Amino acid sequence: MNLSLNVAVTGQSACVQVSGDLVYETVDAMVDAAGRLLSAVPAPAHLHLDLSELAFCDSAGLSGLLLVHRRSCQAGVQLHLDHRPRFLDRILDLTGTFEHLVTTPHGDAGSHSAPGETRVR
Repeated sequence: MNLSLNVAVTGQSACVQVSGDLVYETVDAMVDAAGRLLSAVPAPAHLHLDLSELAFCDSAGLSGLLLVHRRSCQAGVQLHLDHRPRFLDRILDLTGTFEHLVTTPHGDAGSHSAPGETRVR
């Protein structure tokens, strides 16, 4: 189980690129990285989690995403789950958390979502 995080801040947006497995053993690193960005003064207006390199997500990973969402809402920061792999969309759909977490679409046939778009079903 391996997780790599790359953080970038540009203007009013911050991005955490998540690569590898988001699981019980690794989720705290992602939550902590997002938490540091959310507690910055000033906090970014948008927090993007780039999930294009996410390999696996278990229930602890889902819990971590929900925790980051809650903390983003508390900070008044818009959370974006960008470039989600199809397996993550399926997990979110099956658990009933898709509409709660997602503000950007997956797109058609493997295309990636664009920041700030809304999913239309």
